[in-house]
Amino acid sequence: MINAFYDAYRILYKVYGEKSFIKQAITDTDIEEKNRAFTVKLCYGVLDKDGELSYCIKYIAKKTPKLPVRIILKTAMYAYKYLGKKPYAVSDSAVELVKKMGKGGMSGFVNAFLRKYFSSEIPLPDNLIERLSVKYSFPLFAVEELAAYYGAERTERILAAENARTTLCFYNSDGEKYLTELGADFVKTPFYNVFSLKNFVRNSDYDKGVYTFQALPSVAICEAVERCDRLLDCCAAPGGKSVRLSFKCREVVSWDIHPHRTELIKSYKTRMGRNNISAETCDAKVYKPELHCAFDAVLCDAPCSGLGVVNDNPDIKLGVTYESVSGLCAEQAAILGTVFDYVKVGGFLYYSTCSLLPRENSARIKEFLDTHPQFRMCEADSPLPHDLSDGALSFLPDISGGLGFYVAKMQRIKE
Repeated sequence: MINAFYDAYRILYKVYGEKSFIKQAITDTDIEEKNRAFTVKLCYGVLDKDGELSYCIKYIAKKTPKLPVRIILKTAMYAYKYLGKKPYAVSDSAVELVKKMGKGGMSGFVNAFLRKYFSSEIPLPDNLIERLSVKYSFPLFAVEELAAYYGAERTERILAAENARTTLCFYNSDGEKYLTELGADFVKTPFYNVFSLKNFVRNSDYDKGVYTFQALPSVAICEAVERCDRLLDCCAAPGGKSVRLSFKCREVVSWDIHPHRTELIKSYKTRMGRNNISAETCDAKVYKPELHCAFDAVLCDAPCSGLGVVNDNPDIKLGVTYESVSGLCAEQAAILGTVFDYVKVGGFLYYSTCSLLPRENSARIKEFLDTHPQFRMCEADSPLPHDLSDGALSFLPDISGGLGFYVAKMQRIKE
């Protein structure tokens, strides 16, 4: 197990210490193939349970150890509690890894810490909100906001929901026939040629454009968009929504502020054979007067905290703070306050996020409508289970398959 611990340590150090995304950290790390599945599971698990594991370290240790030792302790604790590894094997591997990393002086501390962890029942905080934050390793400020909006009981259901399935979309072939011939374990979703699977491993057909991956609520957002002639997807990377919308819109203009992410859109549309998408590097906050009333619809899939997709990307939770969300709210308002003018009279403006926080969702729409009488709220609908609030759709983890997305549909009624 020491090799898997070592590989996990190298990956996790890139995430914790160098602020890499977990997927990129795994790609950039040469890990032992025979242990790859276990190593990846270990890394994702440690990140998913980071709040709980950090709490346990603070509870047991008199002084918080430095980052390398914290990573080793978190890896060992997760392997024991959630992967069922034997205490002696976990402890031996952790101590050996500490020595391997040139920190042999900490081996006694690591050994003593783990012995106490294995034999202790660490109590959760008495305060309900703090307890939920630790139990589900979710940022405390976010739990407070969710509980204030949904109540503690619903908030716990939202936090407890898991996403154990992958969504595959087929555009150029019969997905049911393909998956049946592949022998895959799949179920149909409410959307045509879109399927939910467990334990699906990407194969070469992905690169051929036979299928693509897209979160099920993200598909639902696209289905809420009406067919039209010309659509602007103003925060489009990596391009999944643009591709899906290109089948119901004659022309899709896709923007991203970063050139390397614009290239992701181009790569996506090429892989899926969509020639009616034009990808451009553009800052959606900078007004372009020549685009006044130029589009039948604008989709503002705004930059957000991403707290609705932490089941797929647990490293998101590490960097989200109250202050960072406040900054994102300002950016969301700035984008909406610019791109609305690109919508024709009678056309639609769609605002979406992959966040759970009302601050990023319903509050943004209320603020926009209060200051832009040119628009009215339209009630959207979806066959995917959702909450409906003031006409907007909230796809929440406890009812929508383990992920959280939001979409509001507004119509321009005058200049």
